[in-house]
Amino acid sequence: MTPPDDFDPPVGPAVTLEPGVRRIVAPNASPMTYRGTNTYLVGTGDLAVIDPGPASRPHLEAIVAAIEPGQKISHIIVTHTHTDHSPLAADLAARTGAPILAFGTAHAGRSPVMSRLAEAGLAGGGEGIDHAFRPDVTLADGEIVEGDGWTLEVIHTPGHIGNHIALAMGDLCFTADHVMGWASSLVSPPDGDLTDFMESCRRLRARDWRVFHSGHGAPIEDPAGRVDWLVDHRLGRERQILAALEAGAATPRALAERIYTETPPSLIPAAERNVFAHLIDLTGRSLVSPTAELAANATFSRLS
Repeated sequence: MTPPDDFDPPVGPAVTLEPGVRRIVAPNASPMTYRGTNTYLVGTGDLAVIDPGPASRPHLEAIVAAIEPGQKISHIIVTHTHTDHSPLAADLAARTGAPILAFGTAHAGRSPVMSRLAEAGLAGGGEGIDHAFRPDVTLADGEIVEGDGWTLEVIHTPGHIGNHIALAMGDLCFTADHVMGWASSLVSPPDGDLTDFMESCRRLRARDWRVFHSGHGAPIEDPAGRVDWLVDHRLGRERQILAALEAGAATPRALAERIYTETPPSLIPAAERNVFAHLIDLTGRSLVSPTAELAANATFSRLS
Protein backbone atom coordinates (compact mmCIF):
# COMPACT_ATOMS: atom_id res chain seq x y z
CA MET A 1 0.00 0.00 0.00
CA THR A 2 1.27 3.46 -0.87
CA PRO A 3 0.02 6.85 0.28
CA PRO A 4 -2.54 8.57 -1.91
CA ASP A 5 -0.85 11.04 -4.23
CA ASP A 6 -3.70 13.49 -3.79
CA PHE A 7 -3.33 13.88 0.00
CA ASP A 8 -2.14 17.46 0.16
CA PRO A 9 -4.02 19.04 3.08
CA PRO A 10 -3.82 22.70 4.03
CA VAL A 11 -1.39 23.40 6.87
CA GLY A 12 -2.87 25.43 9.71
CA PRO A 13 -6.66 25.63 9.32
CA ALA A 14 -8.94 23.17 11.11
CA VAL A 15 -10.64 20.84 8.63
CA THR A 16 -13.82 18.99 9.62
CA LEU A 17 -13.50 15.25 8.96
CA GLU A 18 -16.87 14.29 10.42
CA PRO A 19 -19.18 15.73 13.07
CA GLY A 20 -17.17 16.45 16.19
CA VAL A 21 -13.79 15.63 14.63
CA ARG A 22 -11.46 18.23 13.12
CA ARG A 23 -7.85 17.95 11.95
CA ILE A 24 -5.09 20.54 11.92
CA VAL A 25 -1.87 19.63 10.09
CA ALA A 26 1.29 20.94 11.73
CA PRO A 27 3.95 22.75 9.66
CA ASN A 28 6.55 20.00 10.06
CA ALA A 29 6.49 18.09 6.79
CA SER A 30 9.54 15.85 6.35
CA PRO A 31 10.55 12.35 5.19
CA MET A 32 9.68 11.12 8.71
CA THR A 33 6.37 12.98 9.10
CA TYR A 34 4.95 13.02 5.54
CA ARG A 35 2.76 16.16 5.16
CA GLY A 36 3.08 16.94 8.88
CA THR A 37 1.71 15.76 12.21
CA ASN A 38 -2.07 15.48 12.43
CA THR A 39 -3.53 17.22 15.48
CA TYR A 40 -7.16 16.34 16.17
CA LEU A 41 -9.86 18.36 17.92
CA VAL A 42 -12.68 16.21 19.29
CA GLY A 43 -16.01 17.60 20.49
CA THR A 44 -18.26 20.58 19.93
CA GLY A 45 -18.24 22.19 23.38
CA ASP A 46 -15.45 21.03 25.64
CA LEU A 47 -12.69 19.95 23.25
CA ALA A 48 -10.07 17.24 23.49
CA VAL A 49 -6.89 18.00 21.58
CA ILE A 50 -5.16 14.79 20.51
CA ASP A 51 -1.43 15.18 19.81
CA PRO A 52 -0.74 18.93 19.95
CA GLY A 53 2.40 18.26 17.93
CA PRO A 54 5.92 19.68 17.72
CA ALA A 55 7.22 22.81 19.42
CA SER A 56 5.82 25.31 16.93
CA ARG A 57 4.42 28.75 17.72
CA PRO A 58 2.44 28.88 14.43
CA HIS A 59 0.84 25.52 15.23
CA LEU A 60 -0.01 26.64 18.76
CA GLU A 61 -1.75 29.69 17.34
CA ALA A 62 -3.57 27.53 14.78
CA ILE A 63 -4.96 25.29 17.54
CA VAL A 64 -6.08 28.25 19.64
CA ALA A 65 -7.63 29.89 16.57
CA ALA A 66 -9.74 26.76 16.01
CA ILE A 67 -11.54 27.26 19.34
CA GLU A 68 -14.96 28.56 18.35
CA PRO A 69 -17.29 30.75 20.45
CA GLY A 70 -18.69 28.73 23.34
CA GLN A 71 -15.89 26.17 23.14
CA LYS A 72 -12.88 25.53 25.36
CA ILE A 73 -10.08 22.98 25.42
CA SER A 74 -10.74 20.68 28.37
CA HIS A 75 -8.27 17.84 27.67
CA ILE A 76 -4.87 17.60 25.96
CA ILE A 77 -4.15 13.96 25.13
CA VAL A 78 -0.72 12.84 23.93
CA THR A 79 -0.52 9.46 22.19
CA HIS A 80 3.25 9.08 22.59
CA THR A 81 6.40 11.02 23.32
CA HIS A 82 8.06 11.48 19.96
CA THR A 83 9.09 15.07 19.31
CA ASP A 84 6.61 15.53 16.48
CA HIS A 85 3.66 14.73 18.78
CA SER A 86 4.17 15.83 22.38
CA PRO A 87 6.35 18.95 22.92
CA LEU A 88 3.62 21.53 22.24
CA ALA A 89 1.44 20.04 24.99
CA ALA A 90 3.08 22.12 27.72
CA ASP A 91 2.61 25.42 25.87
CA LEU A 92 -0.98 24.57 25.00
CA ALA A 93 -1.69 23.66 28.63
CA ALA A 94 -0.18 26.95 29.79
CA ARG A 95 -2.33 28.85 27.31
CA THR A 96 -5.62 27.05 28.01
CA GLY A 97 -5.33 25.62 31.54
CA ALA A 98 -6.26 22.16 30.28
CA PRO A 99 -4.53 19.10 31.82
CA ILE A 100 -2.19 16.88 29.82
CA LEU A 101 -3.11 13.19 29.69
CA ALA A 102 -0.84 10.38 28.46
CA PHE A 103 0.26 6.83 29.22
CA GLY A 104 3.41 8.15 30.87
CA THR A 105 6.85 9.59 30.40
CA ALA A 106 9.31 8.65 27.65
CA HIS A 107 10.21 5.24 29.10
CA ALA A 108 6.76 4.18 30.29
CA GLY A 109 5.57 0.89 28.85
CA ARG A 110 9.05 -0.21 27.78
CA SER A 111 9.32 -4.01 27.75
CA PRO A 112 11.87 -5.81 30.00
CA VAL A 113 14.10 -6.79 27.07
CA MET A 114 14.18 -3.22 25.80
CA SER A 115 14.90 -1.92 29.29
CA ARG A 116 17.91 -4.26 29.49
CA LEU A 117 19.17 -3.11 26.09
CA ALA A 118 18.80 0.54 27.11
CA GLU A 119 20.64 -0.10 30.37
CA ALA A 120 23.43 -1.72 28.35
CA GLY A 121 23.81 1.50 26.36
CA LEU A 122 21.68 1.01 23.25
CA ALA A 123 20.35 4.38 22.14
CA GLY A 124 17.29 4.99 20.02
CA GLY A 125 17.45 5.72 16.34
CA GLY A 126 15.13 7.56 14.00
CA GLU A 127 12.52 9.77 15.63
CA GLY A 128 13.49 12.05 18.51
CA ILE A 129 12.24 11.32 22.04
CA ASP A 130 10.66 14.02 24.20
CA HIS A 131 12.49 13.17 27.43
CA ALA A 132 11.15 16.28 29.17
CA PHE A 133 7.50 15.24 28.78
CA ARG A 134 5.47 14.91 31.98
CA PRO A 135 1.70 14.30 31.91
CA ASP A 136 -0.63 15.75 34.53
CA VAL A 137 -2.78 12.63 34.38
CA THR A 138 -1.47 9.12 33.66
CA LEU A 139 -3.77 6.95 31.57
CA ALA A 140 -4.15 3.17 31.74
CA ASP A 141 -5.16 0.63 29.13
CA GLY A 142 -8.93 0.44 28.96
CA GLU A 143 -9.48 3.73 30.76
CA ILE A 144 -12.33 5.95 29.58
CA VAL A 145 -11.81 9.69 29.07
CA GLU A 146 -15.05 11.65 28.79
CA GLY A 147 -15.97 15.18 27.80
CA ASP A 148 -18.97 17.15 26.69
CA GLY A 149 -20.63 14.81 24.18
CA TRP A 150 -17.63 12.55 23.53
CA THR A 151 -16.03 9.44 25.03
CA LEU A 152 -12.57 8.08 24.26
CA GLU A 153 -11.32 4.62 25.25
CA VAL A 154 -7.58 4.26 25.83
CA ILE A 155 -5.97 1.31 24.03
CA HIS A 156 -2.33 0.76 24.97
CA THR A 157 -0.57 -0.04 21.67
CA PRO A 158 3.17 -0.32 22.39
CA GLY A 159 5.51 -1.17 19.55
CA HIS A 160 6.38 2.09 17.84
CA ILE A 161 7.31 3.21 21.37
CA GLY A 162 6.35 1.72 24.73
CA ASN A 163 4.04 4.53 25.84
CA HIS A 164 2.00 4.61 22.63
CA ILE A 165 -1.78 4.65 22.89
CA ALA A 166 -4.65 4.61 20.43
CA LEU A 167 -8.00 6.20 21.25
CA ALA A 168 -11.31 4.60 20.33
CA MET A 169 -14.46 6.67 19.83
CA GLY A 170 -17.19 4.24 18.84
CA ASP A 171 -16.17 2.63 15.55
CA LEU A 172 -13.55 5.33 14.92
CA CYS A 173 -9.99 4.99 16.21
CA PHE A 174 -7.23 7.57 16.48
CA THR A 175 -4.24 5.31 15.82
CA ALA A 176 -1.42 7.90 15.96
CA ASP A 177 1.78 6.31 14.60
CA HIS A 178 0.88 2.66 15.13
CA VAL A 179 -1.22 2.51 11.97
CA MET A 180 -0.59 5.36 9.55
CA GLY A 181 -2.10 6.33 6.24
CA TRP A 182 1.15 6.70 4.34
CA ALA A 183 3.85 4.27 5.54
CA SER A 184 4.58 1.42 7.90
CA SER A 185 5.42 2.37 11.47
CA LEU A 186 9.04 2.77 12.52
CA VAL A 187 10.09 0.21 15.14
CA SER A 188 13.53 1.13 16.46
CA PRO A 189 14.92 -0.50 19.65
CA PRO A 190 15.09 0.20 22.52
CA ASP A 191 12.09 2.53 22.22
CA GLY A 192 10.40 0.39 19.58
CA ASP A 193 9.61 -3.27 20.21
CA LEU A 194 8.49 -5.47 17.32
CA THR A 195 7.01 -8.17 19.57
CA ASP A 196 4.81 -5.55 21.19
CA PHE A 197 4.05 -4.00 17.80
CA MET A 198 2.68 -7.24 16.39
CA GLU A 199 0.57 -7.88 19.48
CA SER A 200 -0.85 -4.35 19.27
CA CYS A 201 -1.74 -5.01 15.62
CA ARG A 202 -3.61 -8.14 16.70
CA ARG A 203 -5.51 -6.19 19.34
CA LEU A 204 -6.64 -3.57 16.86
CA ARG A 205 -7.47 -6.16 14.21
CA ALA A 206 -9.80 -7.98 16.61
CA ARG A 207 -12.26 -5.08 16.59
CA ASP A 208 -14.64 -3.86 13.91
CA TRP A 209 -13.60 -0.33 12.90
CA ARG A 210 -15.13 2.06 10.40
CA VAL A 211 -12.17 4.42 10.02
CA PHE A 212 -8.71 5.14 11.44
CA HIS A 213 -7.45 8.69 11.88
CA SER A 214 -3.68 8.43 12.15
CA GLY A 215 -0.82 10.65 13.21
CA HIS A 216 0.24 11.30 9.62
CA GLY A 217 -1.59 11.00 6.33
CA ALA A 218 -5.18 10.73 5.19
CA PRO A 219 -8.02 8.91 6.97
CA ILE A 220 -7.76 5.14 6.56
CA GLU A 221 -11.07 3.93 5.16
CA ASP A 222 -10.15 0.23 5.22
CA PRO A 223 -8.81 -0.27 8.76
CA ALA A 224 -8.75 -4.08 8.66
CA GLY A 225 -6.96 -4.11 5.31
CA ARG A 226 -4.37 -1.63 6.54
CA VAL A 227 -3.58 -3.64 9.68
CA ASP A 228 -3.35 -6.82 7.60
CA TRP A 229 -0.90 -5.03 5.29
CA LEU A 230 1.26 -3.98 8.24
CA VAL A 231 1.37 -7.51 9.63
CA ASP A 232 2.08 -9.06 6.21
CA HIS A 233 4.84 -6.49 5.62
CA ARG A 234 6.55 -7.49 8.85
CA LEU A 235 6.08 -11.22 8.27
CA GLY A 236 7.61 -10.82 4.81
CA ARG A 237 10.68 -9.14 6.27
CA GLU A 238 10.91 -11.89 8.89
CA ARG A 239 10.97 -14.54 6.16
CA GLN A 240 13.77 -12.67 4.39
CA ILE A 241 15.87 -12.56 7.55
CA LEU A 242 15.38 -16.24 8.29
CA ALA A 243 16.23 -17.13 4.69
CA ALA A 244 19.37 -14.99 4.83
CA LEU A 245 20.49 -16.79 7.97
CA GLU A 246 20.36 -20.06 6.06
CA ALA A 247 23.67 -18.95 4.53
CA GLY A 248 25.22 -18.77 7.98
CA ALA A 249 25.38 -16.69 11.13
CA ALA A 250 25.51 -12.94 10.63
CA THR A 251 25.28 -9.58 12.34
CA PRO A 252 22.33 -7.23 11.84
CA ARG A 253 24.54 -5.10 9.61
CA ALA A 254 25.52 -8.01 7.38
CA LEU A 255 21.91 -9.15 7.15
CA ALA A 256 20.76 -5.65 6.20
CA GLU A 257 23.34 -5.53 3.41
CA ARG A 258 22.20 -8.95 2.14
CA ILE A 259 18.50 -8.10 2.22
CA TYR A 260 18.32 -4.39 1.34
CA THR A 261 20.21 -4.74 -1.93
CA GLU A 262 18.53 -1.76 -3.60
CA THR A 263 18.74 0.57 -0.60
CA PRO A 264 21.12 3.55 -0.84
CA PRO A 265 24.18 3.17 1.44
CA SER A 266 23.07 6.17 3.50
CA LEU A 267 19.92 4.29 4.54
CA ILE A 268 21.58 1.01 5.50
CA PRO A 269 21.97 2.05 9.18
CA ALA A 270 18.17 2.46 9.40
CA ALA A 271 17.72 -0.90 7.69
CA GLU A 272 20.17 -2.43 10.15
CA ARG A 273 18.10 -1.10 13.06
CA ASN A 274 14.98 -2.60 11.52
CA VAL A 275 16.67 -5.97 11.10
CA PHE A 276 17.80 -5.85 14.73
CA ALA A 277 14.19 -5.23 15.83
CA HIS A 278 13.20 -8.42 14.00
CA LEU A 279 16.11 -10.38 15.46
CA ILE A 280 15.07 -9.41 18.99
CA ASP A 281 11.58 -10.68 18.28
CA LEU A 282 12.88 -13.87 16.68
CA THR A 283 15.17 -14.45 19.65
CA GLY A 284 12.23 -14.18 22.02
CA ARG A 285 10.40 -16.78 19.93
CA SER A 286 13.44 -19.13 19.95
CA LEU A 287 13.83 -19.00 16.17
CA VAL A 288 17.26 -17.36 16.24
CA SER A 289 19.93 -16.93 18.88
CA PRO A 290 22.80 -14.48 19.42
CA THR A 291 26.17 -16.16 19.86
CA ALA A 292 26.78 -14.01 22.95
CA GLU A 293 24.70 -11.36 24.73
CA LEU A 294 21.77 -9.83 22.85
CA ALA A 295 23.18 -6.63 21.35
CA ALA A 296 23.02 -4.58 18.16
CA ASN A 297 26.43 -5.85 17.03
CA ALA A 298 25.88 -9.50 18.02
CA THR A 299 26.12 -12.38 15.57
CA PHE A 300 22.89 -14.34 15.19
CA SER A 301 22.27 -17.93 14.12
CA ARG A 302 19.07 -19.60 12.99
CA LEU A 303 17.73 -22.26 15.35
CA SER A 304 14.95 -23.78 13.28
